[in-house]
Amino acid sequence: MQLTLGGWVFLGVMAGLVVLFIATFNRFVALRQRANEAWSDIDVQLKRRADLVPGLVEIVGGYAGHEHATFADVARWRGAAAEARTPEARATAESGLSQALRGLLAVIEAYPELKADEGFRALQEQLAAIEADAQSSRRYYNAVVRDLNTLIEKFPSSLVASLGGFRQRAFFEIDQPADRQPPRVSFQR
Repeated sequence: MQLTLGGWVFLGVMAGLVVLFIATFNRFVALRQRANEAWSDIDVQLKRRADLVPGLVEIVGGYAGHEHATFADVARWRGAAAEARTPEARATAESGLSQALRGLLAVIEAYPELKADEGFRALQEQLAAIEADAQSSRRYYNAVVRDLNTLIEKFPSSLVASLGGFRQRAFFEIDQPADRQPPRVSFQR
């Protein structure tokens, strides 16, 4: 049996659609993996920050032991951040932790001898570096999520997304406007 010109055109169009479907599906998979990797990077940076908090609290506690409410707030938000599993929950917890760290850093301003402590200054420098890394990680994650969500909404890739079970992801957003800034870290003595 020999194909007519119409048969060849039909086969060509079908082959093109299959190739387009496969390419779009693979693009979704790649973006999903990049989003997973970016989320993991955020998680690593925030874990590094959370690991610094006990040392910071310990040093500050030696100078300002009566600031129990501030220390309890830091500990509570640190625990919430460790337990958060979704971007929304993690953003809320990290927002609270940032606010609590701001309170802790405000306590520090009242103790000039603390600001001169070598161990404290080293922790401050590490915290500033981690905040910068975390901000970069969040920015990258949000860029990948933007690309993924855009592809999910565009036609004809939206058809592939629904067939492949791809869902939009939430951006890593900060709830409180004041939390959009990293904790203030002063290196002055």
